[in-house]
Amino acid sequence: MTIADIKKNLDAKMDQSINALKNNLSKVRTGRANPQLLDAIHVEYYGSMVPLSQVANVSLIDARTISVQPWEKNMGAKIEKAIRESELGLNPASMGDLIRVPMPPMSEERRKEMTKLARNEGESAKVAVRNLRRDANEAVKKLVKDKLASEDEQKRAEADIQKVTDKHIAEIDSLVAAKEQDILAI
Repeated sequence: MTIADIKKNLDAKMDQSINALKNNLSKVRTGRANPQLLDAIHVEYYGSMVPLSQVANVSLIDARTISVQPWEKNMGAKIEKAIRESELGLNPASMGDLIRVPMPPMSEERRKEMTKLARNEGESAKVAVRNLRRDANEAVKKLVKDKLASEDEQKRAEADIQKVTDKHIAEIDSLVAAKEQDILAI
């Protein structure tokens, strides 16, 4: 493995951490309806647990209401029960074969909880990025120890690794700040 390989792997892994953060932040509830909010819900379908999106069409009716249209009529009650029992605090209402999931307005206390949750997700992502930086620096030091790279190359590589780390941490900060704005805006 060369220093270039280490840098390339580092960048790819840090990008994965950013994508994981984006995914986690999309599940943090704001006052707005978002179909991705229901992605984590699983429903029993012929004896196995499957994601809600595999048994129903999930879409937006308006800014505060998600509609869930089951593909099979007998799934309506199971879907409604799964949404109600999830930890999202949602109360679905059945209208024929369409399930409406209204988003309750957020209280000030709930906004603070959601903001804190978004910050915790951001902090976890930063820890992951810093751990990747440490692993990359150790890999470079091992190359120097094994006489596969010079100390000058080590210094340059560590500086480059720090630049990549700083770039990803700045991106994490901006994602968390944007999510906080979303939460507080409504």
